[in-house]
Amino acid sequence: MNRLLLFALALLSSVQLIAQVGTVRGFVYEDESGEPAMFSNVILEGTKFGGTTDANGFFNLSKVPAGAYTISVSYIGFDPMSSPVEVLANKISNQKFYLKESSIQLNTIQLSAERQEAKTSVNTSVVKLTAKSLKKLPSIGGEPDLAQFLQVIPGVVFTGDQGGQLYIRGGAPIHNVVLLDGMILYNAFHSIGLFSVFDTDVIKTADVYTGGFSAEYGGRISSVVDIKTRDGNKKRLKGKVAASTFGAKLLLEGPIFKQKENGASSSFILSTKTSYIDKTSQSIYSYIGDEGLPYSFLDIYGKASFSGSNGSKINLFGFNYGDDVKYSSLTNFNWKSTGFGSNFILIPSGSSMLVEGNFAYSTYETEQTNIGGKPKNSSIGGFNMGLDFTTFLEGDNQIKYGLEVLGFGNTLSFYTPSDIKISHNDNTTEFAGFIKYKYVSSRLLLEPSLRYHSYTSLGESSLEPRLGLKFNITENLRLKSSAGLFSQNLVAVTTGREVVNLFQGYISSTTNLPDNLNGIERTSYLQKAKHLIVGLELDLNEKWTVNVEGYLKDFGQLINLNRNKLHEDNSHSEDIADELKMDFIVESGLAKGVDFLVKYNDQTSSLWMVYSLGKVSKTDAFGTYAPHYDRRHNVNIVASHIFGKDKSWTFDMRWNYGSGFPFTETQGYYENMSFEDGIATDVTQSNGDLGVYYADYNIGQMPSYHRLDASIKKQIKFSKKSILETSLGISNLYNRANIFYYDQITDSRIDQLPFMPSIGANWQF
Repeated sequence: MNRLLLFALALLSSVQLIAQVGTVRGFVYEDESGEPAMFSNVILEGTKFGGTTDANGFFNLSKVPAGAYTISVSYIGFDPMSSPVEVLANKISNQKFYLKESSIQLNTIQLSAERQEAKTSVNTSVVKLTAKSLKKLPSIGGEPDLAQFLQVIPGVVFTGDQGGQLYIRGGAPIHNVVLLDGMILYNAFHSIGLFSVFDTDVIKTADVYTGGFSAEYGGRISSVVDIKTRDGNKKRLKGKVAASTFGAKLLLEGPIFKQKENGASSSFILSTKTSYIDKTSQSIYSYIGDEGLPYSFLDIYGKASFSGSNGSKINLFGFNYGDDVKYSSLTNFNWKSTGFGSNFILIPSGSSMLVEGNFAYSTYETEQTNIGGKPKNSSIGGFNMGLDFTTFLEGDNQIKYGLEVLGFGNTLSFYTPSDIKISHNDNTTEFAGFIKYKYVSSRLLLEPSLRYHSYTSLGESSLEPRLGLKFNITENLRLKSSAGLFSQNLVAVTTGREVVNLFQGYISSTTNLPDNLNGIERTSYLQKAKHLIVGLELDLNEKWTVNVEGYLKDFGQLINLNRNKLHEDNSHSEDIADELKMDFIVESGLAKGVDFLVKYNDQTSSLWMVYSLGKVSKTDAFGTYAPHYDRRHNVNIVASHIFGKDKSWTFDMRWNYGSGFPFTETQGYYENMSFEDGIATDVTQSNGDLGVYYADYNIGQMPSYHRLDASIKKQIKFSKKSILETSLGISNLYNRANIFYYDQITDSRIDQLPFMPSIGANWQF
């Protein structure tokens, strides 16, 4: 009896001790702008309780024993702050900190943030970028751009300066999703490969997942580019005006209403940028050709943010992006993308939970007409919405779960190389749910997650378990791995055989498929993949970091346009093989490789060195082949150095080398008669079109690619709020003749951009 009483008292005491805990949470902002201070260090002095702020500047310290503490906040480049805090049992203490910029300027903010996060996040196959890191690239065209930085990420293959697209660890562009504040963008890159639709000065973070991403992302089988934008300055009106020989831009931001005493605020940010290189190239770069460079674009983005006193906020945003290419003797191509949306963060007053949500609607329309050919058109548009909940547990442990709904319609009018028209008109709706658990101990980090994705138009669903883990062997050495299942139904329509392949159509799904792949019965209309990634992170010292990752992506089922289609799929072709009459074909694919990344960073210099070794293969009914983006070796070296008495000069450079791409060689030509009058056609009097005999698909190899870009910038400070920056950039410094394409009709070679200097200036006020 006494033992039972003692046990009951001990249990009651334990319950009471557990109950005597509370939560400290809040936000950390930069005082001058009111923007979140991402990845700040937050600790309770004299305890083991601490953490870092997220992209919203939010921190949460759970299960803190009740009592009086001092909370300290530090962020490199800003003066540290501390404040007393009283933790009450079963209560939440809300805090806000506004950090003032330090008089001692350091250039290691991004590296320090990565070092801190590396120990508490799995981060396999992810590169996290900020506006500061993006600006360490050469300012080709006057301004650094996200498109140029994505090209130097491990595992990313870029197909060229003109019409270039990004292929990430074996995935085609259709297998990558680009998110802008939660909105799906169907095309984020302009036809001249130096520019994306994003203004670098608007970007807050850009997280690039090259594989093995967790269950909160879905609907794609290769990679994710998740971009979040800044809210705009909450304290004063400021802006930037920039112009160069390539284009110009205008950025304005500031408070809508002045910040209130209780901390509530509202702000806006508006950006517009345009290219006029199609006009300036006719005089400045006339040596490129008689027509100059036929590229032009206009991008407009706007956002309004409203924040409450407790940190909850809602954002409203919209955009209009457009691109136009006119090769007068070859092709005309254009696309337009528009959209609007909203996202929010809700901080419930009585719960240690974070609620996030978004709703967005976007459209994308594109058209290409080759001279003497028929037009190809594609349009896609729809909505996506989501609601996520994050529950904070003890330490850095947390559970995140959420729901997503999206729906879109699409139309397509396309002609195959055999001049057979493919038309498509469809609508689809998708539903998804996910749950992710993050466990962090002193050495082991686990991140299991599960996604359920329902594709209602196909009557199919996909259950996708995923796992990420990291083991901290020492303070400076970490092993990591991730694996998972992935699916999507969005299909790209492109043959890969056009002289200039700018067009990519979209359809939501198709059932016009063969029933088997090389004797294996097809059981799904979805595209599916499995990822396995292993790697290590090593901090050599405070300045040098090494990251090595090996990857395997098994694309068990891919759906592509049937480039071998010769016959219509009707009653007259019943005896013809599916591979010669179906609109689309089922393939499988395999991508494997290893990526090496070495980084150096100190107060004035940074160095980024990447080597990627990879191989991509696909198998269809006719055999195994290399897709046109299969690049065996890829090297990128990016360096940045700040110098001068007042540190006002910056030198940036990038060198890229890539082994040659596969391509389909030409074996001969013939006269292709249409026989429009049937047997009455007089072949002696009729003139047919020029037909081409091709060799086996992609058995040829183009020459290797390499290029050096460099820029130098000078800042002139008239005052703290008025800065003039001038820049001189040179693309292809040693004038390497890199191939753009082979014209298979004239059997001639057309090259990428030659030596191209650009001069730019911007005024920040």
